Amino acid sequence: MKELTEVRTLKEGRYAVMDDEPCTIMSITTSKPGKHGAAKARIEGMGVFDSQKRTAIQPVTSKMYVPMIERKSGQVLSVLDDTAQVMDLEDYSTIEIKIPKELKDKGRIEPGKEIPFLHYEGKYKIDVK
Repeated sequence: MKELTEVRTLKEGRYAVMDDEPCTIMSITTSKPGKHGAAKARIEGMGVFDSQKRTAIQPVTSKMYVPMIERKSGQVLSVLDDTAQVMDLEDYSTIEIKIPKELKDKGRIEPGKEIPFLHYEGKYKIDVK
């Protein structure tokens, strides 16, 4: 799910959809309006699920999509190589989520532990800080 929001209302640290991918807004800079044009905003973001840098340049009065990313918690059922099988604690469905390298090395993802994860349109990501 996503909703339309005016570009001038976006803030750093929030989410926005850039190139059909949900991104965390890293910085927003705006220019002054010119003699014949509107003020423009340059939005730089980092992909939530793929960690790619993206940039969007829009007039501040235009509209942009904001994704509704769900924060859920689940219990790790099993770990195989770099994938964890996680049971959602709300609807008890099981999903497979790729384990980030920094968490795999620390051994923080083990069967039986409860972990938070993000969900948006069929994409999942472990959200352990």
